[in-house]
Amino acid sequence: MAADTQYRSSRRPQGRQIGYARVSTDEQATEAQEIELRAAGCDTVIQEHGSGASRVRPALSKLVREIGAGDTLVVVRLDRLARSVSHLLEVIEDLTCRNAHFRSLRDPIDTTTPQGMFSLQVLGAVAQLERALISERTKAGIKAAKSKGKLPGNPGIRERRPEALAKVTAAQKAAFGARIQATASQWLPTVRRMRPDHTWDDIARVLQQRGVDWTPERLRRAVKWLVAEHLADAGLLRKSPPRLPEDRLMTLVAGIHASNPDLTLREIAGQLERLHERTPRGGSKWSPSSIKNLIDRARRSGLIADAVAKSIVGASVG
Repeated sequence: MAADTQYRSSRRPQGRQIGYARVSTDEQATEAQEIELRAAGCDTVIQEHGSGASRVRPALSKLVREIGAGDTLVVVRLDRLARSVSHLLEVIEDLTCRNAHFRSLRDPIDTTTPQGMFSLQVLGAVAQLERALISERTKAGIKAAKSKGKLPGNPGIRERRPEALAKVTAAQKAAFGARIQATASQWLPTVRRMRPDHTWDDIARVLQQRGVDWTPERLRRAVKWLVAEHLADAGLLRKSPPRLPEDRLMTLVAGIHASNPDLTLREIAGQLERLHERTPRGGSKWSPSSIKNLIDRARRSGLIADAVAKSIVGASVG
């Protein structure tokens, strides 16, 4: 048995493990899933807010498109990825086409083996059946309640009673606030360094390069809540000044460095050329000195720490 376990673990892909955490609404939190995924070895966790019955999952679609060969997509449970067998198998097929793999922590799934693929289809069918049974039981309960002259749901909310609506709103705000405060240490220092000199798009891009998944809209909403609760300076919400082309390039260079601090000036220049980014003077070829100028500006803006900026220049010179 031990030999078999060792054989199967030796065959496990050695690529990245990328977590995917989904909840149904913005008021729900992904923290519990994130903790479990990071404990399982996921350095990056992608968050998604969307109904389980819907296939519209922008974050999941982007993850599947960009996942690398040998990488593994990890979820806590199958129903966090999909609620129907067809959608589940569609995602697995897309991963397989990219030589990527799938793992569910709570289910015996390993798509590197035929047995694992069979288990995947069986468990997917069971998950779909369970959801269908829950739906049938819910409908039966509503029908029975109606036959007795009762209406489903919270009477206070159904009747739009102010006190009931106020309780629901307060609970939603409390859940949202708890989620914001629990994660603020991961992203708020970056916001404080960059606002209001940089746009929310720029800040979201830098945070995403560091593995913190935010959209500009959600980020602004979170900061607005912190300001309203007197937990952040109102100046963070001031309108950003018009951006010069070099400001965007500076933020881009800072983001490239944040994703890989070991890159030299020449390597960063090569990445900008592959992205077809024009130099401040409109050229197509980047020189290390141009990168150094942008890094110096990023350092003065607080996007890159002094010690880190010096290490980049030192590595390039060496």
